[in-house]
Amino acid sequence: MIDYLVGVDGGGTGTRARVTRSDGQLVGVGQAGPSALGQGIEQAWRHVRDAVDAAFAAAAIDPAPLAQCAVGLGLSGVHNIGWRDTFLATRPASPGAGFAVVALETDAFTMLLGAHGGQPGAIVSSGTGSVGELWRPDGARVSVGGWGFPVGDEGSGAWLGQRAVRLAQWAMDGRIHQSALVHAVWDVCGSTRERLLAWCDEAGQFEYAQLAPLVFDTEASDLSAAHLLQRAVQALDAVAHALDGPLGAPLAVCGSIGRRLASRLSEATQMRRVEPAGDAADGALHLVRHALTKNNT
Repeated sequence: MIDYLVGVDGGGTGTRARVTRSDGQLVGVGQAGPSALGQGIEQAWRHVRDAVDAAFAAAAIDPAPLAQCAVGLGLSGVHNIGWRDTFLATRPASPGAGFAVVALETDAFTMLLGAHGGQPGAIVSSGTGSVGELWRPDGARVSVGGWGFPVGDEGSGAWLGQRAVRLAQWAMDGRIHQSALVHAVWDVCGSTRERLLAWCDEAGQFEYAQLAPLVFDTEASDLSAAHLLQRAVQALDAVAHALDGPLGAPLAVCGSIGRRLASRLSEATQMRRVEPAGDAADGALHLVRHALTKNNT
């Protein structure tokens, strides 16, 4: 018997779970570490479970009654078929050990569902990574960007962080001047060649994304930081334009970086822009409701 609906938003920085009763009444919310599939399938399941457990614990329900839950999951990396299949294959299946129903989609699609209240539309999302997604009224879907770290995800937090570290490396070599952004990166990653190399050897998408706030913090006093943010805006505008052109579907700009840059996007993008109706956890709830409806027909 399904008594609870769970919406999970999982990415490269963290995992959020929102639990409601079947009538939509909020039960609780919870958070845990990253659940991007590219960072490990076992870790993804563990952090999903941790976030859901935390949501139930917030409502003084312990242990979490997972067998009574239908869960919608929007996870980074689901576009990779191998990762997706492995994730589903390792789903806890013994009685009482896992969720009764699992609906899985990309985090971009659940963010779209949340932003447009479960209806068709488009998003440009920039957080740890970046992607554009369009869902047409006829059911067709289009993705732009989202090629992943480290090659793609232009305009994202990790993209900004990587470029900030590159400037810090160049300044350490004497190739460019020591700017405010460079000093901010050195304070976090190391101000000697040995320490900076060691940080880079260990850093991944999450660590680079954590440096993105430094670019915003130093923008006013550092032209190199301002230039990086200008390039990020241009990258997100290009994604928006590729999603049906300037007169296309209503567009929501989402994600921690996207929200900070939304007002700087081009006039053509602003003409399409609408405020998000909800977030990716809301979208994951839309996803699981649709799955339950489909199963019952």
